[in-house]
Amino acid sequence: MNIVLTGAGGFLGWHVRVLLRAIGWPEPVVLTQADLTRPADAADRVGGADLLLHLGGVNRGSPAELAAGNLGSAAALVQVLRRCPVPPKRVVFANSVQAGNGTPYGDTKAAAAAALAAAADVGYDFDDVLLPNLYGEHGRPFYNSVVATFCRVLADGGRPEVAGDRQLDLVHVQDAAARLIGAPPGHAWDPSMPPVRIDVALLAAWLTDFATTYRSGEIPALSDRHAVRLFNTYRSHCFPSHFPLPLTRRSDVRGTLVETMKVHGGGGQTFASTTRPGNSRGDHFHLAKVERFAVLRGTAEIRLRRVGHREVVRFPVSGDDPVVVDMPTMWAHEITNTGTEELLTLFWANELFDPARPDTYPEPVAQPSLPAAETPA
Repeated sequence: MNIVLTGAGGFLGWHVRVLLRAIGWPEPVVLTQADLTRPADAADRVGGADLLLHLGGVNRGSPAELAAGNLGSAAALVQVLRRCPVPPKRVVFANSVQAGNGTPYGDTKAAAAAALAAAADVGYDFDDVLLPNLYGEHGRPFYNSVVATFCRVLADGGRPEVAGDRQLDLVHVQDAAARLIGAPPGHAWDPSMPPVRIDVALLAAWLTDFATTYRSGEIPALSDRHAVRLFNTYRSHCFPSHFPLPLTRRSDVRGTLVETMKVHGGGGQTFASTTRPGNSRGDHFHLAKVERFAVLRGTAEIRLRRVGHREVVRFPVSGDDPVVVDMPTMWAHEITNTGTEELLTLFWANELFDPARPDTYPEPVAQPSLPAAETPA
């Protein structure tokens, strides 16, 4: 499938690119705002595509900024589409449930949808997807969602403030990404976009409970898929600054005791591995799984890289000074034995391993990142 993508550097755009990587679809052709100012050149890149996803736009700003970012970008894309010798088969617009609600944001989103729908006379199928409130890993605080804002405040040691309580329908951004690209249902995504309906005050209390429990290294109760995904969203704001977490050692003449896991209201799966000197394990990422590493004997380096980014985060670890490092979702990770003796590592995951639905996607930590996008997610 040949996919073209605008808004690739935004919150939703990054998650779409990660999901494409996970399910093994080809890398999309990325159109930046600069590309849209050259409609003839952009048309050559768009023409004949199976799918064009228009995710570009702005969520906040003055009325003029909203008009330029939402209606302006759609109008520029229309000029590109009208120049295509062979139009894309399908154009999907990431619209909002607020479209047409009388606000500058809602009205510019509605106008953008109308412009793209009118241009469908060139021969593409148009899909206007009204997205609700999206939340997920690495959302931009005070911009993308109240979830991202609350998570950032809590990760920085503060307490979220609720100015006016109301009910929200929250959808995880990976579910929205699956709906937009037309992915079949998977273990870690659901294109039907099931929401969690929650009051803002209850959301703040839920995330505060996560933060309070997690500060001690304990895992809060993860009762359903939205609890897991909200917890992963909070964890994305804690990494890497909150790690590694030191473990308390209790030693006597018999030996040493180290507590590595305390899980509230749940179990999961614990397993151990040995690794010979110079060898590595991992080089993959997860979309939803919560995973913890603890080296009990030997020395190692844990390396992580956020999918689509270049920077590699490194944690030297040793069984002589035990710590835990939790793997954030959508970060490729590996552990390498850097010592001269066999490495013994304890692993924990919040769910039982299912070979049919492993939620494990190959991605070498050292592999070049996804093509550069215009704006970092």
